[in-house]
Amino acid sequence: MSSRTTDAPLSTAGLGWTELWRKEDWWAVWIGLATALIAYALFASGSSIAWLAVAPAKWSAFPQLLAHFQTNATRYLAQFAILLGLFSIAASAIGYSVRQFVAGFVLVYLLSLIVFAAGAWETALYYNVEPPLIALLGGLLIANLIGLPRWLDAGFRVEFYIKTGIVLLGATLPFTLIIWAGPVAILQASIVSVVTFLTIFFTGRYLGLDRRLAATLGAGGAVCGVSAAIAIAGAVRARKEYPPIAITLVVLWAIVMIFALPLASRALSLPAGVGGAWIGTSEFADAAGFAAAQTYGGFAAAGTISGTPDQAVWTYTLIKVVGRDVWIGVWALILSIIAVTRWEVAETGGGANIGEIWWRFPKFVVGFLLASLLITFAVRNASFADYNTVVRPGLVLPITTLRTWAFTFSFLSIGLTTRFRDFAPAGGRPFIAFTAGVVVNVALGFVLSVLVFGDYWASLTR
Repeated sequence: MSSRTTDAPLSTAGLGWTELWRKEDWWAVWIGLATALIAYALFASGSSIAWLAVAPAKWSAFPQLLAHFQTNATRYLAQFAILLGLFSIAASAIGYSVRQFVAGFVLVYLLSLIVFAAGAWETALYYNVEPPLIALLGGLLIANLIGLPRWLDAGFRVEFYIKTGIVLLGATLPFTLIIWAGPVAILQASIVSVVTFLTIFFTGRYLGLDRRLAATLGAGGAVCGVSAAIAIAGAVRARKEYPPIAITLVVLWAIVMIFALPLASRALSLPAGVGGAWIGTSEFADAAGFAAAQTYGGFAAAGTISGTPDQAVWTYTLIKVVGRDVWIGVWALILSIIAVTRWEVAETGGGANIGEIWWRFPKFVVGFLLASLLITFAVRNASFADYNTVVRPGLVLPITTLRTWAFTFSFLSIGLTTRFRDFAPAGGRPFIAFTAGVVVNVALGFVLSVLVFGDYWASLTR
């Protein structure tokens, strides 16, 4: 993790207005919003940012992959040059060594390209091995078995990349989706988010974990995994080793659920829509959950369960991507208030600085909301059918591809900067706390998806 995540609470209010160009939170906002604005402008003019949002396509034989790179070499060079330029300017303004950042970023981009190619391999797709997972595992192996010079860490900006990705995530989630999702999806997602967070947090506290670690673990399990863990770690000023612990547990259980949830749903003969809702309620990472929902949809396509493949993916999306992911802003606000007014007052014995709540609040969450508002404006007159056939392929999917690049940069950087020995002081208690949340999450998800709202999810169509 980045050394810019502090070990103790520190005020950032002293930066004043200069934080608009001196903090990576704001640079993530500017880069993410600029990308969304350009994408919208091109879409409105009848074009698309898709030319720049290039990534390896599905391939089964190496000559196919080679032909793809030969055909799209100019697009990749343009993408690399633009990303390098934007991130380097930001790195310079924030105070990083530009020379070291460039060297590190070149490595990150090249490795990410390999990761994308590996993730697009037909065999990897068959086994649901997603690029973020490959990036994390590959980075961990390189860092712990081979090792890299520490000065390259300047380009492994975990938080910077993930924050930019979160802003781009907002650009793929128009508020209109919340209306289309309906009250059932929002209610179920909200129940799960609150109960899972409280379970992990209080179990962690009972086991003696630091409250900031417990909060980071709780957010990782209750909302959207990696993104939430990093957001909440910043909001409560967690120690730098806490987010990697949460991220590792999120990824571990996400992998387990990719296989366990579809198999369990199939064994219970759940309709496609019901199984998708259970997956959306119980998964911990968007990419892993989408893979699980697609797998379950495949059972519907084969006729082994009732419903359609689209139902599984759609109900998953409503619960996880729409319902639970929007809670990242809610938990960030709540926990920043609690950290400032309760935890730090108890630790220092002084009074609460209410203004610190704003300085503490993750600014990239503001960018997430602004980007969502922008895309909401873009789809204001579109029906749901128009959104799926026109807006999504022309505007949302290219932004999603760029978001995946940013997340891959982050996952790879997590691996490249994580040493297993950093986890030793925490012992097995974080695993126990998080696993308690897993048990409650899966059980509660089953009750809500099957017993309480089963008829609704079984009959839901686009």
